[in-house]
Amino acid sequence: QGQPVESGGGSVQAGGSLRLSCEASEYTHTTNCLGWFRQASGKEREGVAAITTGGGTTYYANSLEGRFTISHNKAENTVYLQMNNLKPEDTAMYYCVAGTDLLEFCNSANSHWGQGTQVTVSS
Repeated sequence: QGQPVESGGGSVQAGGSLRLSCEASEYTHTTNCLGWFRQASGKEREGVAAITTGGGTTYYANSLEGRFTISHNKAENTVYLQMNNLKPEDTAMYYCVAGTDLLEFCNSANSHWGQGTQVTVSS
């Protein structure tokens, strides 16, 4: 049992920043990739960013316009998503995933999902 645990969500005004965290230490030996997805109300889930836990290679969705940065703390196996200049369109539930396919934002057959953290951006 066990799953990644997200934190850091909240409500901010447009233009503000948030930093999301995801602790996924339980999957150190079975995954090599940590990523973020988001799902807005009434919308399809979409990949946001991903990073390999070994080499630190990153992969981002094209829609982010350079506003988000993913990083990884190897010692704690914790992935972060720094979100700057937030827009109302960023409002969504953000999910952390531990998997193996970088180009699929770490989603894979054996991926493990967190329960999500809500991000709400007001205009």
